[in-house]
Amino acid sequence: MSIWGKIIGGTAGLALGGPIGAIIGVSVGAAVDVGIDSATQETDETRQVTFTIGLIALSAKMAKADGQVTREEVEAFKQVFRVPPHEMANVGRVFDMARKHTAGFDAYAKQIASVMKGNRTVLADVLDALFFIAEADGHVHPNELNYIRVVAKIFGYSPEEIETMVARRVGQDPESPYSILGVEPDIDRAGLKKRYRALVRENHPDRLIAEGVPSELIAVATRRAAEINAAYDTIMQARGERG
Repeated sequence: MSIWGKIIGGTAGLALGGPIGAIIGVSVGAAVDVGIDSATQETDETRQVTFTIGLIALSAKMAKADGQVTREEVEAFKQVFRVPPHEMANVGRVFDMARKHTAGFDAYAKQIASVMKGNRTVLADVLDALFFIAEADGHVHPNELNYIRVVAKIFGYSPEEIETMVARRVGQDPESPYSILGVEPDIDRAGLKKRYRALVRENHPDRLIAEGVPSELIAVATRRAAEINAAYDTIMQARGERG
């Protein structure tokens, strides 16, 4: 059974605690009364389902952060998740349930941070997914930026790291290859190559799959890896150098 089948079928739902467990319980018609500190059985299956439902919940709250959920944001959500067409109605039901659920987005962020146990690479991809949804309608609303800042803080990022991340996505020149790689234009060749190789390792889709991220959620890492490669190639060509 696919992870979507497990989620919608509720086979792992009642094993989950916290607000994420509450969402899946309600979505399959079960009465679940749990708190953020409720214990869960830490298995690969429950970990994957918790992470997936949590990301759906954060995405739903993200889309609503500027006061309305636009068609572009919904389409961006579909691109992030790459949900099979025959499962889209079911996943849409979970998305709507999360959007309307009384739990605040910070509760979902805390549970994701807990289940990922400080895995910064995966948490960075979650933030990238939220930025992707926020950017879908052509601009990032201040409320959306504040939302992402709070989520990043819950994930353990420092204020300096958060502002660097924001600048990379919505700064003066977010499309600059140097901004994409997070380096200064005057970086030397050795430093540039070292940074590039580190980013490739951190964002390789196979590594994330090995760390337990569901394959349905690898679209973010794949897109990020493509951006990193393109940015590095652009800089090397501009400098007249080879990789």
